[in-house]
Amino acid sequence: MQIGIVGAGGMAAYHVKGFIAAGADVVAVADSDEGRARRFADQYGIPHTYPSLQAMLDQMPLLDAVSIVTPNKFHAPLTIQALEAGKHVYCEKPPARNAKEMLLMYEAAQKANKHLMFGFNNRCRPESQVMYRYIENGDVGRINSAQATWIRRAGIPGFGGWFTDKDLSGGGPVIDLLHMIDLALSFMGYPEPKSVLGVTFDDFMGNPAFKGPWGIADGNGKTNVETACHAMVTFKDGQSLMIRNSWAEMNEREVVSVTFQGSKAGGKVERLFGIDGMDETSCDTAMLFTEEYGRQVNRKILVQKDETMGRVANAVNFVQSITEGKKPMNTPAEALILMRITDAIYMSSETGECVQFE
Repeated sequence: MQIGIVGAGGMAAYHVKGFIAAGADVVAVADSDEGRARRFADQYGIPHTYPSLQAMLDQMPLLDAVSIVTPNKFHAPLTIQALEAGKHVYCEKPPARNAKEMLLMYEAAQKANKHLMFGFNNRCRPESQVMYRYIENGDVGRINSAQATWIRRAGIPGFGGWFTDKDLSGGGPVIDLLHMIDLALSFMGYPEPKSVLGVTFDDFMGNPAFKGPWGIADGNGKTNVETACHAMVTFKDGQSLMIRNSWAEMNEREVVSVTFQGSKAGGKVERLFGIDGMDETSCDTAMLFTEEYGRQVNRKILVQKDETMGRVANAVNFVQSITEGKKPMNTPAEALILMRITDAIYMSSETGECVQFE
């Protein structure tokens, strides 16, 4: 299987490592910054570089798949372009800027009869994988409610770069940190939403004390996205989900977690980040809350730590879903539900009203 990468940014390294681990060949990288493409290619032994996806498709018609690692604005057009060229596509999160774009991607994948997967790597974390097993084995029962959290105290990814420009990104932490929303929905069986009530805040935007520690360069662009969001989603089958996402909010530390309450047991998967991201104080946990012999019992589930947070494993799954027929870890139909929910959060915050789904 031959794969080409579009975008030589930071996440592309995880894609390459996963594809190679699954036995695929990464044969090309395209980037509008040809110097960056060349440096990335040299680092990972990739033989060919191109200035654009179209140039790569023209010169390498035997490519089996394309990986999209670009700012969010370009996810939909590049994904559709690759699908229409007959390629499978692995696209970084978020799937798109909104549900309208995601629907076009979904329809293109169906028409091309090709695999379309997204970088929802947190589903592939060891803590999540072990929790899926408990859920699938019936130990949890029906999950009635869940709480999805990705909160940062000081984590705005720069000011005036593409992350803070709504046209380029689609939004702030609602879009950027939607991993836990996706993971909670996945644990719950991806139910159909009924209503969404949400509110967003833009406190601390532009305040350098609340910039993240990842060294993303500031730019001259806009800073017109939210910095925090709180929302509640209800579903047509009676389930509910609470959401809290923030780049900048008065929290103790960065917390990434999904907690759920089932009819037989509850559970929690969590990563606590350190002061500088994944430092020595960060830790991952998986817990099951149940009842045994008339007593309330908390089970701590021990799993091996994965510093890539499932990013490599998710890319491996993409290849294996094509070459070995393994079940894809995520689907375009699920991504469409997710983007409908994020759209509704923004609409509810803008109108001050609860958004109802038909």
